[in-house]
Amino acid sequence: MSRSLSAFPILGVALALTAAPAPAQMVEDVFQYGPVRAVTLFKGLEQAWSLAFLPGGDMLITEKPGRLRVVRNGVLQPEPVAGVPKVRFRGQGGLLDVALHPNFAQNQLVYLSFSKGNETDSLGTTAVVRGRLDGNRLADVEEIFEANAWSPGNGHFGSRLAFDREGYLFITVGDRQFPPTGTVAEQEKHPAQDLTKDQGKVHRIHDDGRVPADNPFVNTAGARGTIWSYGHRSPQGLAIDPETGTIFESEHGPQGGDELNLIQKGRNYGWPVIGYGVNYGGAKLHATREREGMEQPLWFFVPSIATSGLLVYRGDRFPAWQGQVFMGGMVANYLARVPVLPPDQTVPAVHISRPGPQVLSGIGEIRDVRQGPDGFIYLIVDNRRGDQTSDVMRVEPVPVPTADR
Repeated sequence: MSRSLSAFPILGVALALTAAPAPAQMVEDVFQYGPVRAVTLFKGLEQAWSLAFLPGGDMLITEKPGRLRVVRNGVLQPEPVAGVPKVRFRGQGGLLDVALHPNFAQNQLVYLSFSKGNETDSLGTTAVVRGRLDGNRLADVEEIFEANAWSPGNGHFGSRLAFDREGYLFITVGDRQFPPTGTVAEQEKHPAQDLTKDQGKVHRIHDDGRVPADNPFVNTAGARGTIWSYGHRSPQGLAIDPETGTIFESEHGPQGGDELNLIQKGRNYGWPVIGYGVNYGGAKLHATREREGMEQPLWFFVPSIATSGLLVYRGDRFPAWQGQVFMGGMVANYLARVPVLPPDQTVPAVHISRPGPQVLSGIGEIRDVRQGPDGFIYLIVDNRRGDQTSDVMRVEPVPVPTADR
């Protein structure tokens, strides 16, 4: 069973001032759902990585150097939130994802993922803290997760956070750039395939850091009890459908082979034993693309789009996009829209060799994708001016002009 390879949106771009958005350039959507535009709301943030919406529409935005910023009443506050933990700001590391507790309105709990250094700052790993948002500070900050994934490397931290409908917190941890080369037997011993290690995994914990008793490997001798799935490379996106509970994850392949995965309990997603990319420079990396006991991606991308934030759309502003998955592309510089089948149908593996048109080409790297409480889609877009700054943009439908009577 297959789907069209043109399953991607086309967006318009608006270069706008914060106070007065400029007219947007409009490009018709490939599925003819009507024109949409992207309008710049805030610009000049320093390497923004993620955003979350507070009740009422205010925002929290992370900046990699270690700042948590607040947007109140549509205004980006000049002072960052106090109480954020010290981060190891190097390479891909820094202050990364932000998520709110499902009961935030009652408990004000904010969750942050970040790259954490050891005492000498010679090694780093992925960690998660939570704290209570009290005005412009985080109070009662406590670390609830620290991956046993220490490495001198500055990449593949993972760090995406997502709560499911039952209140469990899912956390991605990358393979920390552990070399994938070698024989098949050596690849089978890679940390992403090793249940005694935290690298290359999706983890699941209680909201306070406790290990759930029903995690798949909690009773496996030597295994890390937090592991939910394994065999991942560099998971840059994580989203849970609020209506179906389906868990989606996107990750970077090596040279080619980016993936969108349907995450299921205890499953092995194959890295580095199987995959659709090649080693940097073009040398063969995987012995095979498929293997019994290892999951196939829903979609793969060759060449890579450098996947980032992930969203399952459930708003009312784009009715035709209900239940579709949106993926940011950092190298591709566009937003990929991926239709998925309803939950009562079998989800086949769909392999894309060359994705649809690279719309928004040149706009910059789409780092995060979120749905706002207003039903619009919000983006963090990096390097639009060739520097290290980021913009927050809102994707919205363009009103159809009413004919004069």
